[in-house]
Amino acid sequence: MDFVFLSNTLIPTARQAGAAIMAIYGQAKAYLKDDGSPVTEADRAAEGLILPALNALTPKITIISEENAASHGLAPPQSFWLVDPLDGTKEFLKKDGKGAFTVNIALIENSVPVFGLVFAPALNRLFIGYKNTAWTQDQDGKRLLRVRDVPPSGAVAVASASHRDEATNTWLAEHSIEQTRSIGSSLKFCLVAAGEADVYPRFGPTMEWDTAAGDAVLRAAGGRVETMEGAPYAYGKPEYRNEPFIARGRFSVKPTSG
Repeated sequence: MDFVFLSNTLIPTARQAGAAIMAIYGQAKAYLKDDGSPVTEADRAAEGLILPALNALTPKITIISEENAASHGLAPPQSFWLVDPLDGTKEFLKKDGKGAFTVNIALIENSVPVFGLVFAPALNRLFIGYKNTAWTQDQDGKRLLRVRDVPPSGAVAVASASHRDEATNTWLAEHSIEQTRSIGSSLKFCLVAAGEADVYPRFGPTMEWDTAAGDAVLRAAGGRVETMEGAPYAYGKPEYRNEPFIARGRFSVKPTSG
């Protein structure tokens, strides 16, 4: 797979999807799906651009997308796309101006995210990760990403802006982490990849299309994503539903007891 070609082809698609999202930002109405999660016209508009582009680019590779419910029942093949056309819908619906929502596109091969694209249209910030190459592009230009050493002042954890729970607070206390950054969507993975944070613990429910693209970026930047027991994190789980995980750079996680 030519990942440079994938990047060059999919970046314009992601930006088009971002433009469609921003055209609705601030005026979107939310509707509840069968699982109780919100969906907007922006989710559907972005998906309507991404899925045809992927089908044209890789017609033989299956696409699992959040808004295509029929795809959720498909058995995971050896290679498949995971797409979240608007990750962080709750953040998208907020009028706080933070813009913590993203377009997520990831390619999975043999249960591993090998390519990830994350685009935050409100922030005009793009993240790409594949193999051992990760980079970001924003108004200040393009630069490579690499996880950082934990600073002497202590580790910084990144947590969900809309789904912070007591299990996360307990884990942070057990690891003596006092500094946290709160942000939505897959940007949490990207902050660790960019060396702006050190670890992202997640105990609450997520789906694989929420995490795969950011996971790929973090891995390409030298980080890792693991189960709570320290095992490598795999994709293609039943119903594409995630279990709790720890995404980290060079931060050391205490072994679980029991």
